[in-house]
Amino acid sequence: MRIDILAVIPELLSGPLQHSILQRAQDKGLLEVYVYDLKDFGLGKHRQIDDYQYGGGAGMVLRPEPLAEAIRTLKQQAGGYDEIIYLTPDGPRFNQSTANQLSLKRCILLVCGHYKGIDQRIRDVFITMELSIGDFVLSGGEIAAITVVDAVGRLIPGVLNDETSALTDSFQDGLLAPPVYTRPANFEGREVPEVLRSGHEANIDQWRYEKAMEKTKHRRPDLLE
Repeated sequence: MRIDILAVIPELLSGPLQHSILQRAQDKGLLEVYVYDLKDFGLGKHRQIDDYQYGGGAGMVLRPEPLAEAIRTLKQQAGGYDEIIYLTPDGPRFNQSTANQLSLKRCILLVCGHYKGIDQRIRDVFITMELSIGDFVLSGGEIAAITVVDAVGRLIPGVLNDETSALTDSFQDGLLAPPVYTRPANFEGREVPEVLRSGHEANIDQWRYEKAMEKTKHRRPDLLE
């Protein structure tokens, strides 16, 4: 899978891509991530990418010309995109179901917003999907983009050492994950539940389901609705 990221501050993305699961995914050749600087497509000698918004008001807006040129150029280089995704606080909420869907794509482009956002005409013409990682505002879309890359990348077959691990994560079955334990069996007087040490797979599965349901009802009852 290939993921291209168009960013205003590409330096914010370098660290997460060079460590842990995302680095291993790239080393295995299962995931390609390319980061592009929007300023490389900026206007004039100062590589301008933003301007004041029509109608007045505080905050700058990313101009349409650099974005259009960047998207067209990158689309041609990549051989087309399955999705061109704009990361924005007013987009639909990114969730595990969307991550699953995106992990099946061949190539996607993530467009990072900045300041007050991007010119609406770019959204109307080029963007095929919009995503928000929560009901809050970040300084830019780079952190949101790396969140999407991480959530999607770990779902690609072969990325995780145990592919069944992702299938038991929270939200995969509409529930929060149950409690997990490791050694020692007794920690400061607190015992690991006996059923988890029994080796009885059916009983363990039932216990995990009941605990997942219990946690979901308590913490995220909206998921059960």
